[in-house]
Amino acid sequence: MQFRALRFASCFAYAPAGCGPVYEEGRSLCAHLKSAGRDWLPWLAAQVWLQAAGHGRFTRAFGPGVVLVPVPGSAAAQPAHWVGGGLALCLREVGLAAEVWPILRRRHAVRKSAFAAAGERPSVLEHYASFAVERASWGGEPMVRSSPVREPAGSGLRLTLVDDVITRGRTLLAAAARLQEAFPAAEVRAFALLRTLGRGEMLHRVLDPCEGEVRWECEDARRRP
Repeated sequence: MQFRALRFASCFAYAPAGCGPVYEEGRSLCAHLKSAGRDWLPWLAAQVWLQAAGHGRFTRAFGPGVVLVPVPGSAAAQPAHWVGGGLALCLREVGLAAEVWPILRRRHAVRKSAFAAAGERPSVLEHYASFAVERASWGGEPMVRSSPVREPAGSGLRLTLVDDVITRGRTLLAAAARLQEAFPAAEVRAFALLRTLGRGEMLHRVLDPCEGEVRWECEDARRRP
């Protein structure tokens, strides 16, 4: 098992605490996202597309040769329309990727981070133990390791994990490690729609595209920025 540095991108930001209209806007966006509102996800995916197509952002996370891998929630059995899966499909529909592979699953449930105290949230190792990569099916079509995606000459398989929110990056780092085991030659990156700001960070705007890195340091995930 090896936790490599994981490059990630995010489009929006919010802060759990703080007062003022922009903070309220961010928390409202987070609440709508967590509810997996089917009317909201296409609009949010369109905003990501505007940043990618109009401003040239997220060039490695998305593209015609990219396969999106949605990150499952904390439960072992996912609901029919969970946020990661719905968001990945919407991102594909707006042309930001070639396919969606729902090949990542939970072997067993973990504590839900949103309702756990900071010191009680699942660790990277707990997330890693709960994840598995399997040959699943999507819409009746088998998902196998030989990709039907036509890659540019000289390039390899590009996989982008898709999640709703990134805080420290523990979930994404663990999921990336599992994907890298299954696809050793693949380039694995991550995209989270919403980035949580930490204590002491000021939220200046909710639409705040960002690219950074999650590293394995001191037996935990460290996100920068």
